Amino acid sequence: MTVASSAAAPRAAAASAPAHRSRTAAPADPDPGPGRDPGTAATAPDIVATIGTTPLVALDRLFPPDRFRVHGKCERFNPGGSIKDRAARSMIEHALSTGELVPGVSTVVESSSGNLGIALAQLCNFYRLGLICVVDPRTTAQNTAIMRAYGATVEVVDRDPETGEYLPARLRRVRELLRTVPDAHWPDQYGNEYNALAHHHTMREICEALPKAPDYLFLAAGTTGTLRGCAEYIAAEGLPTRVVAVDAVGSVIFGPPEPWERGHRRTIPGHGAAVVPPLLRPGLAERVVKVTDLDCVRGCRSLLAEESILAGGSSGAVVAALLDAASWIGPGATCVAILPDGGDRYLDTIYSDAWVESRFG
Repeated sequence: MTVASSAAAPRAAAASAPAHRSRTAAPADPDPGPGRDPGTAATAPDIVATIGTTPLVALDRLFPPDRFRVHGKCERFNPGGSIKDRAARSMIEHALSTGELVPGVSTVVESSSGNLGIALAQLCNFYRLGLICVVDPRTTAQNTAIMRAYGATVEVVDRDPETGEYLPARLRRVRELLRTVPDAHWPDQYGNEYNALAHHHTMREICEALPKAPDYLFLAAGTTGTLRGCAEYIAAEGLPTRVVAVDAVGSVIFGPPEPWERGHRRTIPGHGAAVVPPLLRPGLAERVVKVTDLDCVRGCRSLLAEESILAGGSSGAVVAALLDAASWIGPGATCVAILPDGGDRYLDTIYSDAWVESRFG
């Protein structure tokens, strides 16, 4: 695992994710936030209204608090099972409010490694929208089965012949579908501002759950929506929180891979990228930590063994980064680790001894 520093977070004006809209009710308060008081809604809460307000739990067994304290933000408790529910809701409801999406007419087309596809599938089913999700072979059979259960069409593409990566091939297929599918709409999680805006709420929830803002925030970077949204909220509120972005070895998000990283093939989805996301801005993270797939496995299994939390691959990446951070986190610091999803969709990979042995020995 290697650590490299970057500049401090920039100043940015805080904005809020769009309010949830019932299929029958007029829009409520323009900024009630996820988990708003149901009494303020025009109708009784539905499944979409349960997105957000996820629990913050102490990780005192894995990280003894006599050195520094760590809390885990458990995003698996969103109805779609991951933090991507927040971004999907924000992007889809904004497009509905502007008329870019029309229930019963429009088809959403998006690229995903798994969790966003599931989040979109649930929302598109709810709002009576079509969905074509472009995935790659790293997406687990369980994830594709969940998308199809919601009524989504799932297309699987192979590696891009020029780069050897999956993301460029997925994006190329998305663009092809946009030209051929009637009334198609691409949310574009990699460049959609409403992806980032959703995570102003994520950081607000963290701050409201603690006596004071945390000293450090550890999060996995993929589309960089979570990174940007949380960093913008921190800057706008003048918080002392330092952001640590956890990236994958071989990823290009924060610059070209070092020579020792080249040739490393990522098999665990959820963090890292083969293309720099348009959402990224300079200086969002004070520090970047890169982890390997094996680090992710160790982080997941340590979290399960010590805290009885069954978490997904990018959660393992964040835990691995924290385990390596004891040398530079000051005594008495408070840290928050965003745990993006659960591990029940990784039982055939990260939690399978046979799979781990076949790849890592």
